[in-house]
Amino acid sequence: MTSAAGGASGGGAARHGPLAGVRVVELAGIGPSPFAAMLLADLGADVIRIERPGEPSLPVPLAPEHDLLRRGRPSVLLDLKHPGGLATARALVDRADVLVEGYRPGVAERLGLGPDECLERNPRLVYGRMTGWGQDGPLAQAAGHDIGYVAITGALHAIGRAGGPPQVPVNLVGDFGGGALYLVVGVLAALLEARTSGRGQVVDAAIVDGTAHLSSLVVGLVSAGLWSDRRGTNLLDTGAPFYDVYETSDGGWMAVGPLEPVFYAELLRLLDLTGAAPDRLDLRQWPALRAVLADTFRTRTRDEWAAVFDGTDACVEPVLSYAEAPGHPHLAARGTYVERHGVVQPAPAPRFSRTPAVLGTPPSSPGADTRTALAAWGIDDVEGLLASGAAAEATEAAETDAPTRTP
Repeated sequence: MTSAAGGASGGGAARHGPLAGVRVVELAGIGPSPFAAMLLADLGADVIRIERPGEPSLPVPLAPEHDLLRRGRPSVLLDLKHPGGLATARALVDRADVLVEGYRPGVAERLGLGPDECLERNPRLVYGRMTGWGQDGPLAQAAGHDIGYVAITGALHAIGRAGGPPQVPVNLVGDFGGGALYLVVGVLAALLEARTSGRGQVVDAAIVDGTAHLSSLVVGLVSAGLWSDRRGTNLLDTGAPFYDVYETSDGGWMAVGPLEPVFYAELLRLLDLTGAAPDRLDLRQWPALRAVLADTFRTRTRDEWAAVFDGTDACVEPVLSYAEAPGHPHLAARGTYVERHGVVQPAPAPRFSRTPAVLGTPPSSPGADTRTALAAWGIDDVEGLLASGAAAEATEAAETDAPTRTP
């Protein structure tokens, strides 16, 4: 594990990364929208996070330094129902290339920061909207969470073992895979187009849309009759005994995935099963093959098996926890996880040869950067805004408008 170096502060310091020079206004929300803003900041964008007094936050208590989705950008508190607060937010939008918001449909409009208002002021603005259900449709105004979004797309149904219930894949498939990453792709595509046309546009990123799009391979296999709707019976869903996890003698697990014949032959060689394992091409033999593999992996500990397979082409790796992952030799050598301000966290990704991204500032508490960030963006009379209550440096009043999802 390495220590991150360099970075931008959002207070006028030089930015690094391929998005240096791009200015982003983030209307703070929960779930995928802050992850998208974090990713843009990781890639060098100058992101300013606008929070409202009493803004709903994570459904579990989390110290600011551990709320990694807030890293890399300053936080300002603006009362958007105060004329001065709204005027300040609009002034920031005037200076921005991108706006990202994660409210329920219609909330930004009611606040006076909807796409029509913003694009009229700044025609080149890319207006990124992140919701679970999308901006329209029968469920557009309903509350929701990742588990429900992936449920209706078919993705949740496909994950799990034969004869068992669907297994929830944390919130990686919906919130972050089908949501935040699609928002970032859409924003970057629209930003590129705006530099040619001179015109911005609205990006409607819905978790249900992105999750369905992520499922393109499986949907194609279903259409071709090559994927069964009975989960846990297919090639990539633990149906195949050579694409599964196996318990070791110490209660650990090994991930086994040699799909190609040459890699499978290497697996059998290292397990000392060459010529002894049931034929994997005979589906009737799969239960017997699974039993042989399970019995074999139970004979050693996870780390002993990891040493056997290390650096081989057998496509077998130990299943590590998040606490263990930073210490894996490969991830450590690449600096996949870094330590910054005493907190271990994923390094920016992907990597660039000429304009490398670096970690910026640590996560900020709401309003911690109101003075410095507003000044850095060229906002006049910040002291007057603070005195009038249009801006603040600490959470004050309760907020009634709900974000996309309820905590």
